[in-house]
Amino acid sequence: MVNGYTGNIHRVDLTNEQITIENLEEIFYRRYVGGEGFVAYYLLKELKAGIDPLSAKNKLIFATGSLTGFAIPGTGRNSVGAKSPLTGGFGEAEVGGHWVAELKHA
Repeated sequence: MVNGYTGNIHRVDLTNEQITIENLEEIFYRRYVGGEGFVAYYLLKELKAGIDPLSAKNKLIFATGSLTGFAIPGTGRNSVGAKSPLTGGFGEAEVGGHWVAELKHA
C-alpha cells in the first residue's frame, strides 16, 4: 500500500442503513493524491448529470490526505465534497482537527 493510506474506502448508505468497505488498488492512491483528488474522482465518476443536490442520490464525501495522522503541524486536514445546491456544481471544503486522524484509521 502507498505510504500514508490505509487502503480502505468506507461507504455509508443512510437510506438502506448499510456500511460497506472497499479495498482499492495502489494505483488509485497514486493517481488521485489526497482528499481533494478523491472527492473529485468519486463525484465525477458516480454522480449522474441532473441529480438534485438535495436528493438522497447526491454523495457527501469525506476524504483524508496521505499525511493525515502524522505528528506534523498542518497535516490534520480533511476534504468534504458534494454536488452544491447553490451552484449545481462541485462543492468542496477543507476542515481540520484531531478527529480527521480518527476518521482515517476507522
